[in-house]
Amino acid sequence: MTVQQPAPTFLASGAGQPPRGVKLDLVDLSPRAGQTLARSRFSKSARFASRALVPALLLAVWQASSNFGLVAPEVLPSPAEIIAAYAELIRTGELQAAIPASLARALTGLALGASVGLVLGLFAGLWRVGEELFDAPLQMLRTIPFIAMIPLFIIWFGIGEQAKIALIFGATIFPVYLNTYSGVRGVDQKLIEAARVFGLSHGRIATRVIIPTALPSILVGLRFAAGVSLLALVAAEQINARSGIGLILINANQNQRTDIIIAGIIVYALLGIAIDLVMRVVERLALPWRPSLVLA
Repeated sequence: MTVQQPAPTFLASGAGQPPRGVKLDLVDLSPRAGQTLARSRFSKSARFASRALVPALLLAVWQASSNFGLVAPEVLPSPAEIIAAYAELIRTGELQAAIPASLARALTGLALGASVGLVLGLFAGLWRVGEELFDAPLQMLRTIPFIAMIPLFIIWFGIGEQAKIALIFGATIFPVYLNTYSGVRGVDQKLIEAARVFGLSHGRIATRVIIPTALPSILVGLRFAAGVSLLALVAAEQINARSGIGLILINANQNQRTDIIIAGIIVYALLGIAIDLVMRVVERLALPWRPSLVLA
């Protein structure tokens, strides 16, 4: 009878280290590891199904109510009619022309408003004179709803593109300013004192300590301002819109096309979701060290 001995390995106890240049990948092949992986995949699928369940049920009830005549089509068209409205807008090319025009307005106003809000927030947060000059007036102005400024903006800028961009600009200054100001003022004084002990100048303390520490708060303000820019866009495009989603809604209102009106509203919502997703990606790239906590 021949006993076959296992081949010697360098990982055996006391056999020394692996040869130089050999890379070892340790893989957990235990049943518990397989169960954990399967449970993780199942939990992700279950979360996706639970999130999609309620919207799917609402759409089904909506369509059934329209089919049985419980809801008048001129009041609330069925999902099938709204999909047909999208097909009509795409076929005529209106939707393809409207989305870039609306996005250009929103992003232009957001870029201008966020830039001004960031500069003012840093100035008021870093220097006492900046706080005395700008904080009180801005705190007073932010309590005014931006929609209430539409008549004044029409007088100042007319009914063209300038009034629309100015409205979005004015609406997006305050979220960025407030979060930048509070983020800068909320920096732990111990960090600033430690930087002074190491001999850093005031400029280096601001750029190396204060601004990086306040960056999460600044990005929150920028993300909030991105959402506000869509709200301001909806209001701005009702001012004699000659392009964009607002033009589609105005024409649909004149022709009493409820299906196209709802389709345009959904496009606004999808644009808001897309901008928010982009801001989340920017936040993750800017703050790779920041952990994300998701409660199951």
